[in-house]
This record gives sequence, structure tokens and C-alpha cells, in this order.
Amino acid sequence: MNAIPNTSKNILAADVEIKGTLKFSGELTFEGKLEGEIQSDGVLNLGDSAVVNGNINAQSVVVRGKVNGNIVAKEKIDIKAKTEMFGDIRAAKLAIEEGVTFVGKTEVNPNKVAPTAAPPRSGEAPKASEPAKPTFR
Repeated sequence: MNAIPNTSKNILAADVEIKGTLKFSGELTFEGKLEGEIQSDGVLNLGDSAVVNGNINAQSVVVRGKVNGNIVAKEKIDIKAKTEMFGDIRAAKLAIEEGVTFVGKTEVNPNKVAPTAAPPRSGEAPKASEPAKPTFR
């Protein structure tokens, strides 16, 4: 039996207000207001009138409007001009257009490299623990 991927395209217009968790697969264009979170293994397109107060977790996200929460995307986050984004973002790829308000931290890791200690810079010896300072009495 062949599994056919869900390629449905859903639209929630600007007059939609949701409190709770929004889950979908496929693709969703969201123009309304959400108080809660969005979870998906699909593609989320936030419209210019979108206001999201909560975290977003999706395959990829195109961000417009206002977001107050963290965004995690397995593939890509694309933040469009005039977006107001307050929260941390984590993705394999990130694009931010000019004119975005963004307050938060980013973690972009296309190759899923595990964090390691930074190697010493060339010309610098690795720092040993400081020798004990003499005390004068």
C-alpha cells in the first residue's frame, strides 16, 4: 500500500481567533489570531494580519505579522519584512528580510553539528587553570 503524502492546503482567514493548540499536516496559511501553540510536520505560512502568542513547531515556517513565542522548524524559517518577532528561533536554515523587528536568540544548524568546545585560536595557548595567587598578611 503506497502512502500518499498529505498535500492539502488550508486557509484560516483574518477573522479567525483560536485559543489552544493548532495541529495540521500539509500546508496552512494562517491570517488570524492564536493564543496557544502550533504543531505541525507541514508548512506554516503566517499572513500579514497574523498574531500568534505561543510557540510554533513545524517543518518550515514563513513568518509575517506578529509572533510572541519561540519557533522551531526542522527545515527553514523565512522571516518576511515588517514582521515583529519576539522569541527564540531554531532551524536548519534561516532567512530574514530587511525591515524585520526581531528580539530573541537564534540557533541555525544546517548540518546538525553537535556543539563542541571552541578550539583555541591560532597563536593562543590553551588556558591552564590560574596559578594560586600569593596572599600577603
